[in-house]
Amino acid sequence: MAHRTFSTAGEVAPTGLIPAILVAVDLDHPAHPIEPELAEFEALAEAAGARVIERVVQKRSAVDPALLVGSGKAAEIADLVKERDAKLVLVLNDLRPRQRKNLEKIIPVAIVDRTMLILDVFAQHARSREGKLQVELAQLKYRQSNLIGIGADLSRLGGGIGTRGPGETKLEVDRRRITGRVLLLSRQLEDVAKQRATRRSAPHREPLFALVGYTNVGKSSLLNALTRSDALVADQPIATLDPPVRRVVLGHGAYARLADTVGFITDLPKDLVNAFKATLEELREADVLVHVLDASNSDWPRQRAAVDAILHELELEAAPRLIVFNKCDAAAGELPNEPGAFYVSARTGAGLPELREALAKHAPQR
Repeated sequence: MAHRTFSTAGEVAPTGLIPAILVAVDLDHPAHPIEPELAEFEALAEAAGARVIERVVQKRSAVDPALLVGSGKAAEIADLVKERDAKLVLVLNDLRPRQRKNLEKIIPVAIVDRTMLILDVFAQHARSREGKLQVELAQLKYRQSNLIGIGADLSRLGGGIGTRGPGETKLEVDRRRITGRVLLLSRQLEDVAKQRATRRSAPHREPLFALVGYTNVGKSSLLNALTRSDALVADQPIATLDPPVRRVVLGHGAYARLADTVGFITDLPKDLVNAFKATLEELREADVLVHVLDASNSDWPRQRAAVDAILHELELEAAPRLIVFNKCDAAAGELPNEPGAFYVSARTGAGLPELREALAKHAPQR
């Protein structure tokens, strides 16, 4: 079967970033081109503290059940790791336990798949006690289902990307400790959900709008622009993990609450969605969802579909919704044609008055 290696020869990792080899299997689905996923994966890697110095992409009709890639390609990757002095192999595809174990016998460095990388980025951005609980629970469930952290075979991973977490978890924990910790965290997050429900049930509360959207579409910037606040804004994936809620003026003495939410990504790990349901309950209680899209990104249809899929999983597909295209000032060419959508720029302020008026019209009377 044909395969391709994309080389970035001469590329080196800047000081402080871990040099990594990116490995992917391209199943050549016309509706799902791999290039946007590779670019997004590299952005996640950089957010986690790694720099991709070489890409190895193998085109196959199906993944190899034993090694993900073919045996010859696995040996080639091992040689490339030594040649480029890479410290990490990042795998775009999710690895099954058998594939991981077999690859580790051939490749002498840490191997981190997409789910592990996403969990690591979440771990770095967890600040609140709730966020840390949620990340640790997701990490434990993933390790539990993939047998990661059990036995001596995985001791080579050590510290770093794919292994860190904000809680007490270590890779060496055994099944009994993982199970016990999962139960404890689940109970603690249930308490969080109850506390949130109590706060939400307060009488005469102001209307609630929730910003939802793909990661890095500018939700936090839009929150700041509408509420004149200073929520964290970073040009990297999943910068907002502990979502802020700010008060927005709708005009004529009318106010509402505007909540930011964690940015979604394609195929967000199920354990992560489950762990963050306490936080995502804010979406369920919102009067209107404000779905933010990036007008400057030609890949916005795929990103929109990913968000719609997660909202469907959360049983929120029927919730009232406004569509907002942000970053219109940076869009090249014509803007997306979406009937009823709002076109704004959080950076320049263009379109914000019209959006504010729409929020006021959609705000239920208390």
